[in-house]
Formats: sequence, C-alpha cells, structure tokens
Amino acid sequence: MQNTVVSREEWWEARRELLTREKELTRARDRLNEARRALPWELVTEDYIFDGPSGPKSLSELFGDCSQLIVYHFMLAPDWEEGCVGCSFFADHLDGAIVHLKAADAAFVAVSRAPLEKIEAYKSRMGWKFPWVSSEGSNFNYDYQASFRDEDVAAGTITYNYTEMPAMGDLKDLHGTSFFAKGEDGRIYHTYSTYARGAEQTLTTLMMLDLVPKGRNEEGTMNWVRRHDQYEDAPKATSCCH
Repeated sequence: MQNTVVSREEWWEARRELLTREKELTRARDRLNEARRALPWELVTEDYIFDGPSGPKSLSELFGDCSQLIVYHFMLAPDWEEGCVGCSFFADHLDGAIVHLKAADAAFVAVSRAPLEKIEAYKSRMGWKFPWVSSEGSNFNYDYQASFRDEDVAAGTITYNYTEMPAMGDLKDLHGTSFFAKGEDGRIYHTYSTYARGAEQTLTTLMMLDLVPKGRNEEGTMNWVRRHDQYEDAPKATSCCH
C-alpha cells in the first residue's frame, strides 16, 4: 500500500518531526556506546590456541600489531559442509572493512569449530579474504557462549545471550561477536560480547534497507537472505540467526 501523498511543505514538516526523534536516538546511542566502553574488563586466563593457514596461533597472536581484537563466532560446525546463511551474510560485509579497522587499532578474525580444511574450502568458495581460524579442540567457543556441549544440548537447556534457554534441537553453535583488549604487559582482557540481534548494528545492508520504503520486507528474521552464490535459482534458505 502506498503511503499518504502530501505537498512539499507538509512533507518537510513531517520530516523535521522525524528528524527530532532521529537525533534523540543518536544521542541515546552515543550514551549507550559510552556505557559499553565503560564496562569492566574480564582477564582472559586460558591460553587458547587456534589452527590457522600458517599454523597454530595463540589468542595473543591473533591481535597482530593491534591492541584490540574483534572475534566473530562464525557458525560452521565440524560436521557441516557450509557455513550458516546469516553468518555468511555478515561475512560479505567484512573484506572492505578490515583495512579501516586496522587503521583504528582493531584486528579482526572469524572463529569456527570446524577443522581448518573445511573453513578454507568454504572461504574459497565464497571468495572471502578476511582471517578465519579453527578453534577445533579448544574451549574458546564454549567459553564465550557461541557453542554448546553435547550434554547441555541433550539436557535441553543452553546458555546464550546471557540467558538460559531451551536448546534448539541438536544445534550446537550460534553466532556472536566478542571483543578483546591487550594491555601493555601483554595480558588479554575480554571487554564485550554480543549475540542474537546485537550484530545488526554492524550490518550495513540492513541499515540501508531500514531507510527504504519497504524496509527489510521480511516475514522472519532475515528469512530472505541467502548465500551470495545462491540467489538466482535457489529457494530461500532458512536463517539460523535468532
């Protein structure tokens, strides 16, 4: 259905009214960002090791020359042949951003439980260049609420987004983003993690769609999204984002 059509003067009046609300939201977001940066930090005491293309890497080494690290928990389980549709959508936004993040003293890496060979195969298929390592054999994804132990799934209860919730069938991985800082003494601190719809603010495509007349035009969370090599002929993929 088409919206009401008005004169230019009436349109300007309505737009100015909305602009006032937009500015209120911007200021509220600024305050929220400040509160997020003021959160206490958690010392990372476990020496996590990851498998990367050039060999084993410690969590400290994933920082490179930066003092900040962004870790995306990418849903690619050991027995999967393809990554999560929603995670793949997120990944499509990354390659152009890496150089800008590094210029702002922030490194980025994706982490999955799948073995490195599966990660490399899917990464090659999708044409991505961003760093992506395997946490296979590590507690990392479990410790940061992105993966769930067999016994928890079997018991029917998992902890995700800081809340106990029913397990989702036999699903043992969900997406999330964790943030770390490295002190001058080399110690590593967990500063923030976000899950579920917390990733939306980093997805430029969704932010742009929120500005067009039809919005996201979806019946469920990102139910229209497909892997970028499956749009033309494939049926809609079921989103694994919650």
